[in-house]
Amino acid sequence: MDYRFILSLMALPLCAQTPPTRPAPVISPEAKVAHSMTFRLKAPAAKEVSVQLQGVKDALPMVKADDGIWSATVNPIAAGVWEYSFRVDGVTMIDPGNPAIKPTREPRTSILQLASTPPAIWDFQKVPHGTGHQLGYFSEALNAPREIRVYTPPGYETSSGKFPLLVLQHGSGDNQNTWVEHGKAHWILDNLIATGKAKPMIIVMLDGHPPEHLNASGPEKRATAIEAFRRELLEDALPLVEKSYRVEDSSSQRAIAGLSMSGAQALSVGLGNLDRFAWVGSLSGSRASETVVQAICADASGTNAKLRLLWIGCGKEDFLLESNQEFTAKLKESGINHQWHLTAGDHSWPVWREYLAELLPLLFQPSVK
Repeated sequence: MDYRFILSLMALPLCAQTPPTRPAPVISPEAKVAHSMTFRLKAPAAKEVSVQLQGVKDALPMVKADDGIWSATVNPIAAGVWEYSFRVDGVTMIDPGNPAIKPTREPRTSILQLASTPPAIWDFQKVPHGTGHQLGYFSEALNAPREIRVYTPPGYETSSGKFPLLVLQHGSGDNQNTWVEHGKAHWILDNLIATGKAKPMIIVMLDGHPPEHLNASGPEKRATAIEAFRRELLEDALPLVEKSYRVEDSSSQRAIAGLSMSGAQALSVGLGNLDRFAWVGSLSGSRASETVVQAICADASGTNAKLRLLWIGCGKEDFLLESNQEFTAKLKESGINHQWHLTAGDHSWPVWREYLAELLPLLFQPSVK
């Protein structure tokens, strides 16, 4: 039997097959002139689709074309880093055409960044850039596998000296990646270092949600969650960073700051451990531990001797404004040195990027005005 003939017949259908054509990707968002932006989503079976853009009060209805692609054009959009989401038949979702996603426990928000002219402090600029690291470890304090994000400044790899350390924390629902992916903390610091406005420093960012306290609510549960964060930071994360990187170990070279939920973490852990952190920042922060506040206010002179900077900022439209005003009034009454920044804005990332750009140049300076 001529097996070559049989094999040739078997190969004929394979040669005749046409590879399937992959559908063209949906381009979204697509920049038009003058910061006009078109958003698109392919959802042939959907009955109603809209796009909600940060800073725009009402969602913008999208129009469906014959090919099942919904679209809407927003014009103009101001320069900045904005959040947006699609709402499809009542369900909020990310833009599948955009790989830039805000890191959260339930990702439903995409990121749109439009650079300013000249570039804003959070825009990518042609300056030396630092390095991002992702470290995994097992937290003995929490009995769980965890990850941290670490930033090392430009020139770290080619130098031999030690660097000051900033612990920078995210808000509720976010994680250790949010300050970089959405807050642009690395670009902010890169640009400030390049202009000599901030000292080179290492930044460490933890997941501020201990596994057993993901939905902590109420004073007692929040206090337990803060204590879990304190233990993970001091017992696991900082020892790992100290082992892996060249960081200064004195309190005068250590800072901790956070926004919203982690403002309470920074205030409680920082002010509660002034032998380890001399620089503390709260960006629209929630209420600090009452035990810690009472302790520092009871010994104002001792607190002021250890504290290099206590920086507190909040927007006039922020729902946590009253709480922050009460806290700063207590500090003033007790004689605790601090900086209070009442600004325009609400409880949102555009405000917090501005705050970080104001705070970083103050850290680890010989004197703070």
